[in-house]
Amino acid sequence: MPTHHGFRLELFADYLAFERGLSDRSVRAYFGDVERMAAWFGARDTEDPSRIRHMDLREYVFHLKDSGLAPSSIRRALSSIRSYFTFLLEEGALEVDPTELLESPRSWRTLPTVLSREDAVRIVEAPDPDAPMAWRDRSILELLYATGMRVSELTELSLSRLELEDRIVLVLGKGRRERMLPFGEPAAVSLRRYLREVRPGLDRGEAEGALFLNRRGTRLTRMSVWTLVQESARRAGIEKRVSPHTLRHSFATHLLEGGADLAAVQDLLGHADISTTQIYTHLDREHLRSVHRRFHPRSSPGGQPGSGPE
Repeated sequence: MPTHHGFRLELFADYLAFERGLSDRSVRAYFGDVERMAAWFGARDTEDPSRIRHMDLREYVFHLKDSGLAPSSIRRALSSIRSYFTFLLEEGALEVDPTELLESPRSWRTLPTVLSREDAVRIVEAPDPDAPMAWRDRSILELLYATGMRVSELTELSLSRLELEDRIVLVLGKGRRERMLPFGEPAAVSLRRYLREVRPGLDRGEAEGALFLNRRGTRLTRMSVWTLVQESARRAGIEKRVSPHTLRHSFATHLLEGGADLAAVQDLLGHADISTTQIYTHLDREHLRSVHRRFHPRSSPGGQPGSGPE
């Protein structure tokens, strides 16, 4: 097992398998590339990836070249390293991506999958209402979509941070910074049912104040939430790969489509830099084109709004 604890390698492997949906072989290849990088930096007394800068990575790439690694292997290593730093950015462990200026195309960085509003609601409402964990599962899905919080933030939630009457949850993000996330009445209804009917039967005195518990009465894991989201998507008849981050991406995109300010969405997502949030403006582009076609007087050859194709 790797000893580079500061690099979160095991969580990175989970991200590759469950978030990216890579095969076991690809996970091993990416993991090996990043583990080798972690060992190289560890030998130079760097056990915290947030201390790695662009020039440090350039030096590491030169090291790979000097080691006689084939160009194809170096390209794959770069792809693995970029995926790793994307993972850290999405986890809130970094504010700046040190791979941003590395000299090779970032073809791996595709726009995230976003659900339609209808599909998001179908996933949230997918849990079997007769199942013992129905209200717990519904509460989890409602909160993920209603707040856009990260899966790690959800699993770390404590009962004391839920203000149910005011429909507010207090989340601890990067650097233990607290942010306040509102949610709607549908999530509040599910949470009340979960807290009244399900959680008391799960709590065996080992919950340590955690909001969401598993059948053993301990804090729910990230993997359990990933499994829940994927199973709910399957029940909803949605064929595309869906993860907790899909609900986060959909939350942000649907807010912007509704007219929310980009800076407000940045605050809700807990992004340190607005440039991270700006990816959603690309996702929103087709929606903006549609609005322009419908309402702008010069949107079509005829010069009349609404005459362009829908």
